[in-house]
Amino acid sequence: MAKFLQYMVFLVFMCPVKLTGTFPPSGLDLGASKTRRDIHCGVQEYLNSNICCLNCPAGYRMVSPCTTGGEKGMCEECEDGTYLEHSNGLKQCFKCTQCRSDQEIARPCTHTQNTECQCRSGRFCAPDQACEVCKKCSRCEKDEETVRNCTSTSNTDCKKTQPNPSSASEMTSVIALSLLGTGVLVVFVVCLWRRCRATDSQRNQPVGLKAGQHYTTNSLTEERSNRETQRPSCSSLILSGHVEDEEFPKLVPVNGDESLRKCFEYFEEIDVDYHKRFFRHLGITDNVIKSKEHLHYEDKIHELLNIWVEKEGREASLNDLLKVLLVFNQRRTAEAVKENAIHNGHYFCEN
Repeated sequence: MAKFLQYMVFLVFMCPVKLTGTFPPSGLDLGASKTRRDIHCGVQEYLNSNICCLNCPAGYRMVSPCTTGGEKGMCEECEDGTYLEHSNGLKQCFKCTQCRSDQEIARPCTHTQNTECQCRSGRFCAPDQACEVCKKCSRCEKDEETVRNCTSTSNTDCKKTQPNPSSASEMTSVIALSLLGTGVLVVFVVCLWRRCRATDSQRNQPVGLKAGQHYTTNSLTEERSNRETQRPSCSSLILSGHVEDEEFPKLVPVNGDESLRKCFEYFEEIDVDYHKRFFRHLGITDNVIKSKEHLHYEDKIHELLNIWVEKEGREASLNDLLKVLLVFNQRRTAEAVKENAIHNGHYFCEN
């Protein structure tokens, strides 16, 4: 039995045996059977079939991939109005963002960066909140002072003014001076009126004849007419004095059309009962006005003013808008618009 076992071991080691299907294929066969999941491309590469291609640079899109691993395929620069910020293997560029009507462009779109928008002057959006609509900046009350002006990302910061011990006496002095000035003005107007009446009555009296002179009706009428021409009437004296409202100065833009558009927010104070007549007077049709009724009141004012500027072109002027306000007896609103335009550096008065 022992001899038999020794014989069998001899046969196993010494005799050739053909084995098939029991061992795995060679290393070449293993590489050929790899799947896409087994291939890992670098950070600056993208996978095409079983090949890793180099990315196209930022601002370019991939038109056709590479045919040899480690090479770059055909790339093409993004069209105007589109962008790609990073190197990539994408076939399409992204469309640039369009700023809303209550926003302005902070940084324009390029082939490698998207548009950056910010709220227009006089409006803001807090950075920690979703900016669906830019909010109108607050104004400090009369008993407050501005700590920090409104920016595109923060509202106006106000605080109560500290009472000054001498402010009460100063205010009393100011009131007294105002009353004194008003009294002087009233006395001046009354005296002027009386003087005008006396002058008019003297002018209507017959003129005394000098010795040797004979006045005809025509010569008397002619002399009276000459004297009236040389001496102003009572009504003209009063109208030329302080009784008449001061004429609006002509405003000159600092930055052309941009200055005008930055003043649009000041017209949000127009009385809602007058805004339709205001825009009709500017030549905006009722159909156009009605088409903006779905917007918020402030947005509607901005949209209609933009339409007016596009219609007028270079002839558009803040002075024309102020004149229309005066036509509808909205002088207080006109004054506020003028003061804001000058105070915020968009306009200055013509000398």
